[in-house]
Amino acid sequence: MTKGIGGLSAPAVLSTLKSRRAAVQPITAEEYRARIEAVRAHMAARKVDALLLPASSNLLYFTGLDWHPSERLTAAVILKDGDPVYVCPAFEEPKLRGHITVGDQVRTWQEDESAYALVADLVRAQSGASATVAVDALGYAGVFFDLAASLPQATLVDARPLTEACRRVKSAHEIALLSHAKALTLEVHRLAAGILRPGITPDEVVSFIGQAHRALGADGGNTFCAVQFGEATAYPHGAPGEWFLKEGDPVLIDTGCAIEGYKSDITRCYTFGHATPEYRRVWEDERDAQMAAFNAAQIGVPCEAVDIAARNFLESRGYGPGYQVPGCPHRTGHGVGLDLHEPAYIVGGNKQPLEPGLCFSVEPMLCLYGKFGVRFEDHVYMTEDGPRWFTIPPTDVDNPFGLHG
Repeated sequence: MTKGIGGLSAPAVLSTLKSRRAAVQPITAEEYRARIEAVRAHMAARKVDALLLPASSNLLYFTGLDWHPSERLTAAVILKDGDPVYVCPAFEEPKLRGHITVGDQVRTWQEDESAYALVADLVRAQSGASATVAVDALGYAGVFFDLAASLPQATLVDARPLTEACRRVKSAHEIALLSHAKALTLEVHRLAAGILRPGITPDEVVSFIGQAHRALGADGGNTFCAVQFGEATAYPHGAPGEWFLKEGDPVLIDTGCAIEGYKSDITRCYTFGHATPEYRRVWEDERDAQMAAFNAAQIGVPCEAVDIAARNFLESRGYGPGYQVPGCPHRTGHGVGLDLHEPAYIVGGNKQPLEPGLCFSVEPMLCLYGKFGVRFEDHVYMTEDGPRWFTIPPTDVDNPFGLHG
C-alpha cells in the first residue's frame, strides 16, 4: 500500500482537529483605505470619474464588504474623493451597516425605485452627466446595461485595467493569508488520504474534507472539492457516474478553502494500493513537468514561458504535442487570491512579465483518456529572487506526503 493511504477512521481524525484561526490577522481598515487610494490613482491616470463595484471579490478587496450578488443591486461607488458610497435596498441597510469597514455613507432604494438612477445621481452630483464610469466586469452584465440606461450621456468603461492593476501583485499580508489557507488544505489532503478504504465514495470523501477544513478554522469549510477515482481521474473535471474506490485505483483530489476570503487550491494524486509501472512513469513525468515550469518562473520572463517550459518537457517525454492527449490539454496555471482563478494566467500567448508578488498555480496535468490522469497543483509566489512554493510538491509516488517512520 502507498504510504499514508488508508488505515484511519474519519470520526477519530475529526475529533483530534483544533482550529488554527487564532493565528489569522484580518485585513485592516487602513489597508482597505490604501487600496481605495491606489485605485483612485489609476482612475486619475485613465481619466475615470467613478468606479462602480457591485457584489464581487472586487467589492471585498477594496472595501472589506463581502456580499452575495443578486438581482437587487448592492454596490460601492468610489468617486474621485471621499469615502465610498454604498448603495443597497432599503430593507438591507441595517445588515449592510453591520458589515461596513470603510466609511458610513449609505444610499438606499425602495423596491419600486431604480438602484441605477440612484447611482446616476451620485455620479452626476460630482462629475456631471458626461462622466466616465468604470464598471466592475465581475458583476452581472445587466449592471452595465442598466447603468447605461440611467446615465445615457456618460461613458462606461471596463474596470479591469483599474482593479487588476491593484490586485495582481499581492502584499506581504495577502501572501501570509494565502499561505495559511494552503497549509490547512495540504494538511486536510494528508488526512483525507488516510481515511480512504475500499468502497468509499467521492461524496463521503468530500464531506470529510469539508468537515476537516471547517474544524481547522477555514471560512465555512470547502470552497470547492473534487474527488475522482479510477478512470475519472483522466479528465480534468472528472466524469459522470457513481464511483466506489477499489484496490489499485488512481485517486485525484482537488480541493481548497478560504481564509479571510483568500483561497487555497491544491491537487494530489496517488494510488490506493500499489502503483503500476505505467502509473509510476506518468506520475514521475508530471512531477518533473511541474518542476520544469517552476524553474522557468523567473522575474521578468513572460507568463507564457512557464507554460512553454512544462509543455516542452512533456513533449520530450512523448506527450502531446501542444494540447493533444495523451498530454496536457489545458493551461499550466492561474493566478489566485480572493478569486480561485484570477490573473495572471500561465498560458501560451500571455506576455505579461512575472514580477514580485504575483501568485499562481503550477499544474500541468497529464491526461490519458480512458485510463487515468495525474495532476499536482501547488502554488507559488514570486520574490525578487524568483519563485517560492507555498506548499512543497510531492516527490515519491510511494510516499506522496513525505511521511517518516
